[in-house]
Amino acid sequence: MNTPLPSREEIDAALALRHTKEIQEKISRARVAVCGLGGLGSNIAFALARCGVGHLHLIDFDCVDLTNLNRQQYSVSQLGQSKAFALRDSLLAVNPYLEICSDPVRLTEENIPELLKEDTYLCEAFDVPEAKALLTNMVLERFPEKFLVGASGMAGYGNSNGIRTRKVFSHYYLCGDEVSDIEHCGGLMAPRVMLCAAHQANKILELIIEHEA
Repeated sequence: MNTPLPSREEIDAALALRHTKEIQEKISRARVAVCGLGGLGSNIAFALARCGVGHLHLIDFDCVDLTNLNRQQYSVSQLGQSKAFALRDSLLAVNPYLEICSDPVRLTEENIPELLKEDTYLCEAFDVPEAKALLTNMVLERFPEKFLVGASGMAGYGNSNGIRTRKVFSHYYLCGDEVSDIEHCGGLMAPRVMLCAAHQANKILELIIEHEA
């Protein structure tokens, strides 16, 4: 049996029922970029989409690989697809009225200023330390008015309470335990990665609701 597609008004009303109309209006206006769509980024994007964040910018040059499926929000049917487009399709299946921009590119010093200029809230969700440092330094230097939520340390298993959110600067927050790394902590496993992603998504929502630009 085919279920009729809910209207935009019906989805908006359902979200407002859960979040209140005033808060949902703020969330719906927000513009969030998720930089890196792996274990952190794909889970962050799903959390924000389910909350009805109206404008999502998905950025990742990579494609879905079999080794991603242990912690990332992709399926076997999406193997080989661009993460930026595969994740977009999955998010639109949750809420078909979201505005989603997908950029299947690697962020560089040259393209960051143009790619992120329209986004107010930025999630750094990279695995590679060099990519984390590049994005963080560029945003702090070029976009001090934007809010940046990054991650450091979520490898292995156990110690759920070690994942925390810390304010680094006025517009920069860091989530994770800031200690664990892939080589010494048993790799990346879904529960702890998802804990960190939830911290990041939760901080973004807090900033949207309390500090709407």
